[in-house]
Amino acid sequence: MKNIDFKPLIPHLLAIAIFFSVSLIYFYPVLQGKTLKQGDIIQFRGMAKEIVDFREATGEEALWTNSMFGGMPAFQISVMYYNNFARYLDKIISLNLPIPVKYLFLSLIGFYILLLAFRVDPWLAVAGALAFGFSTYFFIIEAAGHNTKAHAMTFMAPLIAGIVLSFRGKVMLGASLTGLFLSLQLYTNHLQITYYTLIVVVLFGLYELVSSIREKKVLEFLRIIGILLLPVILAVSMNITNLWLTWEYSHYSTRGKSELTHKQDIQTTGLDKSYILDDYSYGIMETMNLLIPDFKGRSSSYSRGRSSEVFRVLQQNGIPNALALSENMPTYWGPQRYTAGPVYIGATVIFLFIFGLFLVKGRMKWWLLSATLLSVLLAWGKHLPWLSEFFIDYIPGYNKFRTVSMILVIAELTIPFLGILAISEMLKEKYSRADVLRALKYSIYSLGGLVLLFAVIPGAFVSFSGGFDNDMLAAGYPDFLINALQDDRQAMLRADALRSLIFIVLTGGIVLLFYYGKIRRVVFIAALGLLILTDLWVVSRRFLDSSNYVSKRESQAFFQPSQIDLQILEDEDPNYRVLNLTRSPFNDAVTSYHHKSIGGYHGAKMGRYQDVIEKYLGRFNLTILNMLNTKYLIVPSEDSGLPILQRNPEAMGNAWFVNSVRIVENADEEIAALGEFDPQLEMIVDKRFRDLLIEVPEVTDSLAVISLLSYQPNQLIYESVSETPQLAVFSEIYYSKGWEVYISGEPAPHFRTNYILRGMSIPEGSHTIEFKFKPRAYYNGEKVALAGSLLMVLLLVGMFYLEVKEYLKKVSDEV
Repeated sequence: MKNIDFKPLIPHLLAIAIFFSVSLIYFYPVLQGKTLKQGDIIQFRGMAKEIVDFREATGEEALWTNSMFGGMPAFQISVMYYNNFARYLDKIISLNLPIPVKYLFLSLIGFYILLLAFRVDPWLAVAGALAFGFSTYFFIIEAAGHNTKAHAMTFMAPLIAGIVLSFRGKVMLGASLTGLFLSLQLYTNHLQITYYTLIVVVLFGLYELVSSIREKKVLEFLRIIGILLLPVILAVSMNITNLWLTWEYSHYSTRGKSELTHKQDIQTTGLDKSYILDDYSYGIMETMNLLIPDFKGRSSSYSRGRSSEVFRVLQQNGIPNALALSENMPTYWGPQRYTAGPVYIGATVIFLFIFGLFLVKGRMKWWLLSATLLSVLLAWGKHLPWLSEFFIDYIPGYNKFRTVSMILVIAELTIPFLGILAISEMLKEKYSRADVLRALKYSIYSLGGLVLLFAVIPGAFVSFSGGFDNDMLAAGYPDFLINALQDDRQAMLRADALRSLIFIVLTGGIVLLFYYGKIRRVVFIAALGLLILTDLWVVSRRFLDSSNYVSKRESQAFFQPSQIDLQILEDEDPNYRVLNLTRSPFNDAVTSYHHKSIGGYHGAKMGRYQDVIEKYLGRFNLTILNMLNTKYLIVPSEDSGLPILQRNPEAMGNAWFVNSVRIVENADEEIAALGEFDPQLEMIVDKRFRDLLIEVPEVTDSLAVISLLSYQPNQLIYESVSETPQLAVFSEIYYSKGWEVYISGEPAPHFRTNYILRGMSIPEGSHTIEFKFKPRAYYNGEKVALAGSLLMVLLLVGMFYLEVKEYLKKVSDEV
């Protein structure tokens, strides 16, 4: 061992130390015991409360929760998959760092691995990692609380690195890394990011296939693909439980196809086209904010304070509270419904990318350029409808996801990737002096000239009027205020265009200085890394800085129960529902922290429940609220607007018997019938369940009773007493993939009734009726996950052993 040379490891260890340090420095308030105030995490804590409480009380997973939308699967919210070893591998690789430090650290490490796979100098790879990790989008989504998205993005680069290594002669090492990072990305449970990663991989595979055909190496290509299938299968098997459950549920969620005929024209096999495209399509000109951060403004609500033209004209017109009124102005004037900030990749990084387009040759450039262009074009969404609709209609899986602007995560990876590859190849002297100087000249002239135009005469090319302006005019805001707001927007664009121009000139300058031998290689790489970091760090701080943090005490205080909450919680009924009209009920999971809510907040709620929201609950139809056992309503007072509590005496309870059935032909008739029936007396049943119905006796048992004895989110026990057979309606959401029913211990069928609820035929006598949520996909999937995890660990250990053995042999041969 004394002859082993550890010097080659030093740059990598120092790189890890740098990534560790900058991650902690950026998120330093975490070291002070503070936590980010993230809107989506607040919602998550609300929706997951019942699930977490059940886990802590029993040590088991609930798999179902009644805290939102009347009830829905818990595996779409918070379920622990203990047989998936990716959860342990994730902690090891991330050094168990706290969130959000963990995500920045992982993103830096991941991109560093990708660049090393392309034999980039480790110090240059550090600069490249900073270019990827400090893109503003990471910090915007972390400020919002999109943690799973940020987590999934950290594994995009190293997953691609594994596949690239496999095609670059390191097949087994590449396959192992592919399996490891695919399993980790699937574990994060953000399939949209995995889907976008797959797009990059498929494009890479197409270029490799064309190359193999030209070089007559198709069999070698197929051999590598065959080898890669093994780790891919293992990665999928590790995560099979969640993937299986999600796939199964997708057919019943808003991500599946509706049975309602009026939705057929706008709905695909996934989401409605309008839902996919309308709100978050990136504007065509808005794409310029990849280069100039405030090109279309900063966010949907932002204040420039006392320096703004808005503040000046408010003061000039004698408007009281001018500063307060100038806050949260819609400085953003792009076409998206809402944005928290631009996807700024960096002027320095964009310059390197353009430099790479002029300099780099070969299929790697065309692969990265193709992926970049595709992500930009698809991000335009409704502004380029022929392409978006083609993907929605014909590309498998694309119609399952909304927020098409999110696909810019591909450009966030490919742009710095090509830029750093260009510098790497320049350092390796792969191109002549004339090639480098020509590429540098074209980059400075084209990019610098474009930015200069916007810095000098922005109004000649851009209108500063936005959709929010019409809303303000309709609300009675004066014209002088709208004009002042547009002046502020122009000033923001001009300032950031000048800023980007400075970074372009500086970047081109240090490349020239190095190429003419005025600065050494190490100084050049350090200066380049410093420029990249300074450029991105400063802009990212606009969206996530120390003001985004709160103390642990403040974080916990957010969910302190109000007097109304405490009053409701005094009710000893084990299962009833609450409608909170003081919040946006169907975009709010905070109410779910204390109560079982009619509303909620989730991107994949039950599809039929969404239909009922749109047709009835959104209009607060009392019949449907009663059917859903809505016992309490929290409403704003007419006098003060403060919350007051109203008890609903007509709430129908947990279960009841009916004495008539209406058979309907299809979903259209079924949902229409909800508007014209008495749920206390009648049930509405689709003809598909006709065989599960009993004939209701002409003489009903007026003393028949059914009541809830015991409640757990995944188990409900009722008692039924009747002298005649009965038809029962349960105020619980119907979901066929997991709920099992037993009458006095014997399995029994149940069916869907009243469009969203559960119904049963119950024999006469005294019976215990037990509902248990036992989805087979969970229990069978966990067995497969355990086997896949063990095999993956064996693969990784074996590969580590072979790599170490090969390294020791190499050292021994050199000695």
